[in-house]
Amino acid sequence: MSKNRLEHLAIIMDGNGRWAKKRGLNRTKGHEAGAEVVRDITKFCALHDDIKTLTLYAFSTENWKRPQMEVNFLMKLIKRYLKKELPLYMENNIKFDTIGDLSSFSKDLIDEINRVKEATKNNSALTQILALNYGAQDEIVRAVNRVLKDNKEVTIENISNALDTPYSSIDLLIRTSGEVRVSNFLLWQIAYSEFYFTKTLWPDFTSKELEEIIQNYKNRERRFGGI
Repeated sequence: MSKNRLEHLAIIMDGNGRWAKKRGLNRTKGHEAGAEVVRDITKFCALHDDIKTLTLYAFSTENWKRPQMEVNFLMKLIKRYLKKELPLYMENNIKFDTIGDLSSFSKDLIDEINRVKEATKNNSALTQILALNYGAQDEIVRAVNRVLKDNKEVTIENISNALDTPYSSIDLLIRTSGEVRVSNFLLWQIAYSEFYFTKTLWPDFTSKELEEIIQNYKNRERRFGGI
């Protein structure tokens, strides 16, 4: 039996634009298709015995550089997704949370995010975290500033406690689309994570492939710097 528990899974959901381009579609169609996959993967994780937290890279601090039309679409898509997914969260006992700096979002979007957080706060089968306007370097800087503001010593423990997420370190980080970089995602939390890079574009990613990746992870030997 594998000794590798998978309590915290993180995914860089990459490839929506390329998926759409391959089909001669607008990039927005790729994002819509990707949102459907989020639903399937989240439900799979909620039913998985080991997984307690699923963190998804939904919108980075760098994504503001994209064309304004695409950014506007993504903001609307996030709001629409949350409204649509609330029944799924409740039916599958899923708690919703976010990491990142939400202050740049519209009041309507922030209100919707907070509404879903409040509605799901007592759910316990899985916590789904969307990284929104998130960048790991930004998170670490803000955490250090919180530590200093509280007149505490800058230590690993104090910085860890001041990060956006109080949840556990990442056990497994998956990136789709064939790119092999972490793109400023959870740099502090992935210090001893296992990585898996798949060439599958996010809209084509399935729970079957995720199950195969989990089995690969469970067959690895994790030493955390030991021997």
